[in-house]
Amino acid sequence: MVRTRAWRRTQARKCDNDKAVRPLKFKPEKNWKLLYTRADKLVRARQLGMSYPIRNTRQLLDLE
Repeated sequence: MVRTRAWRRTQARKCDNDKAVRPLKFKPEKNWKLLYTRADKLVRARQLGMSYPIRNTRQLLDLE
């Protein structure tokens, strides 16, 4: 009998094995609208390597 990945997954589901359904510990939001607080948006922007809040050229010149 050949035991493939599909067989192992079926057995894991039958035996209610913990490895069959393991939720992710951290799943970041993909939609900016779903990030409610400014702090969350700043953290997510840092993870993505973006600058947030997004400023136009005029705003950047005014800061200097």
